[in-house]
Amino acid sequence: MLTGKKVVLGVTGSIAAYKMANVASMLKKLHCDVQVVLTQNAGQFITPVTFETLTKRPCLTDAFDRKPEEGILHITLGQKSDLLFIAPASADILAKMAYGIADDLLTSAVVAATCPVLVAPAMNAFMYRNPIVQENIRRLKSFGYEFIEPEVGHLACGVEDIGKLPREDVLVDAVVKKLTGRQTGNGSQEAGGFEDLSGLHILVTAGPTRESLDPVRFITNYSTGKMGYAIAGQAAKRGAQVTLVSGPVNLAAPKGVQKVSVTTAGEMYQAVMARFSSQDIIIKAAAVADYRPKQVNEQKTKKQEGTLYIELERTRDILAELGAKKGGRQCLCGFSMETEHILENSKKKLDKKNADLIAANSIRETGAGFGVDTNHLVLITRDGEEDLGMLSKEECAERLLNRLYGIWKAKQAGQGDFYEKNESDM
Repeated sequence: MLTGKKVVLGVTGSIAAYKMANVASMLKKLHCDVQVVLTQNAGQFITPVTFETLTKRPCLTDAFDRKPEEGILHITLGQKSDLLFIAPASADILAKMAYGIADDLLTSAVVAATCPVLVAPAMNAFMYRNPIVQENIRRLKSFGYEFIEPEVGHLACGVEDIGKLPREDVLVDAVVKKLTGRQTGNGSQEAGGFEDLSGLHILVTAGPTRESLDPVRFITNYSTGKMGYAIAGQAAKRGAQVTLVSGPVNLAAPKGVQKVSVTTAGEMYQAVMARFSSQDIIIKAAAVADYRPKQVNEQKTKKQEGTLYIELERTRDILAELGAKKGGRQCLCGFSMETEHILENSKKKLDKKNADLIAANSIRETGAGFGVDTNHLVLITRDGEEDLGMLSKEECAERLLNRLYGIWKAKQAGQGDFYEKNESDM
């Protein structure tokens, strides 16, 4: 998302400096070039080695920490970067910025900066409310500096009040929004987001189904629902009206999502079919049982001598029925979890089910199976394949939604399954 973007991350003397290690890491995962500048006081809370390990760049602490060919640091930092982000911003740094004091590398870079400057204050509530601090903030805002307001929460001094640095995902979302006009989807909706899916109705299925053998036992699979829940959450954060039809999982429903809980494949079929006609995009990420016991015993099945045979019967193929019934303007996506011949089997599924896109992955690949936080998807359409590589499931969801939105828009324009490659770079 941030490929080609360079952010100077200025960290100042606040206990909240510890959060910035995670912020730096999250920005790097979005392929951002992060250069950390640490003030002397910040070095009392977190070490340069931490940031150097995460960013793969030297952590700058002094204006003379440079090689001759890098130019004059306090000039180049704010002129060759896309954003100067100061977080946490202490009362001290706010005062220096407000009056142009340039007595270290970071404040000198601020004075010389031609790129936008984003500031996230964090301090004791009494300090934050001090009229001098508030005047400095107003003064900086009048000069065009942008602020992420502190939150109310438990402060280091032991009180519950304003002055807390927001969560790392909220900070990263603010950076992404500033640089691209959109969110990562990781932050809160209240933080403001890129609502490109606003007005769309999206139905997502997730998790496993359970098919009972008797009151005690059932047949199921290893799905945890993480991929489907990530898709539903990302879609909601981008403004869509999301219905999540979920099998039994140990996950909380994402904020803003209408959850419909089901247990069996039959229940999932009924829930999806009752709602699909009003949906713009349907994403079948659930691991639905293909077979169920033909007979369910009313009592617990007792052990007996010899082999026990259980007769199974097919469940209804939800994806195939959706493919047969979908309207010309609806977009249908299926998932294909394979153990071999991934592309071959998934392409067959695309045609057989009449889907617009199949998201394929292999259970054999480390990091792409059930119950993990990453996935390796290959997005297959009739126009070709796009290999996303190994990403977090949230990033996979983001890329998948970009692709599906492009297909959906093309359908509204009467272009069938036509898809422009740059839709994935929105």
